[in-house]
Amino acid sequence: MSTEGHRKTPARAAIASWIGSALEYYDFAVYGTAAALVLNKLFFPPELPTGIGVLLSMMTLAVGYVVRPLGALILGPLADRFGRKFVMMLTLFGIGGCTFIVGCLPTFEQVGIIAPIILVTLRIVQGLSVSGEQSSAITMCLEHSDDRKRALTTSWTLNGTQAGGLLATAVFIPITAVLSQQQLLSWGWRIPFWLSAVVVVAAYIIRRKLEEPPAFIELSEVKVNMTPLTQAVRFHWTSIVRVAACALLASVSYVFGSFSIAFATNGYALDRPTMLLVPVIVNLVALGAIPVAGVLADRIGRKPMFLIGVIGSGILTAPYLWSITTGNWALIFLFGILSNGLIYSAANGIWPAFYAEMFPSRVRVSGLAVGTQIGFAVAGGVAPVASTALAGAEFTNWVGPAILTIGLTAIAAIAASTAKETRQLTLDEIDEVKSSDREREAVAAATVIPA
Repeated sequence: MSTEGHRKTPARAAIASWIGSALEYYDFAVYGTAAALVLNKLFFPPELPTGIGVLLSMMTLAVGYVVRPLGALILGPLADRFGRKFVMMLTLFGIGGCTFIVGCLPTFEQVGIIAPIILVTLRIVQGLSVSGEQSSAITMCLEHSDDRKRALTTSWTLNGTQAGGLLATAVFIPITAVLSQQQLLSWGWRIPFWLSAVVVVAAYIIRRKLEEPPAFIELSEVKVNMTPLTQAVRFHWTSIVRVAACALLASVSYVFGSFSIAFATNGYALDRPTMLLVPVIVNLVALGAIPVAGVLADRIGRKPMFLIGVIGSGILTAPYLWSITTGNWALIFLFGILSNGLIYSAANGIWPAFYAEMFPSRVRVSGLAVGTQIGFAVAGGVAPVASTALAGAEFTNWVGPAILTIGLTAIAAIAASTAKETRQLTLDEIDEVKSSDREREAVAAATVIPA
């Protein structure tokens, strides 16, 4: 490849990862927002109490997270064996296709219990697809990056998630503001789901020309009779557990993005368009804060930035949820921006490099996918549902959800404190440091030598 081509590849990988992550999180944020606003009224018996309907709706949201570890077990090894690009293209249509179909589904009023069954089925397929997309995209960025800018380059993957969340919420604002309740429930809610088709087409056009990283190409030329998943679990299980615990950081985002909207609009009857404007402003702030966090992590380290973000955002969830109970919009926006726009971004922007650098290249996607998806399954599957249950029958208690979030982020902080700093190491050095003698011997014994 020419020198110019080498210079373009990190940027192309970052853009491809950005738009894929934007699609992924647009789809999940659209579903999360819809679950908080309308799905409880459309896909479940209308006579159910508000709290029960929202709880059931949040449980369908949780299903997409619960199945993600299974998807990681399937797609992570595929990316390590057949290529990061292969999985990134495969999951693109699994995520976007399911979102589009959700927008076409009949409601409970039209087909009864079949409606939530189909909805849950699509959430399962989508959850399986998402589990391999982000880890493959992060690894693609990391392995194409300049060693001095790995945190910054991989941060664009998470920058894409913020953009997707921003777009999803922004789409709902005019729909909820302009349409009547009857129009919203009859056809308006479908529009954000249908718009995912546009993102799928754009992502496909960009990703089809992306090249596999040189590190993967070099490794793929050596045939080893040991699956990447076997190698990851056998020799890197402590890193998988650490990543899974660190990934509980995401509970802050899920409580903010899904639960708090339902909490504000159902429990305290706050204005929907204004409440939806909170995550829009927060995501706009995060779009700028995430690359800054990446730059700082490349200079002072991944570990200190992650600890600042996970501890700070966990604690600030309490005043944010409390501010909703006051109905004071200035406080709601202030604590929302502080907790999820600024402090959360310190950890959210750099975890791709922080987690991925805990594994050597041969098993990087497998280890990263399994670890993150276990953590995300707990955070995304437990946090919104448990928070909804802890909010009480009247959906007005903020203390229980706040304590839950602080507890989950405390676990993430403890796990992160046990990690080794990798900022000053090259990827080759990381491969050397993260591979034990026992692992090298096992891989050498399983290597197929051409006749």
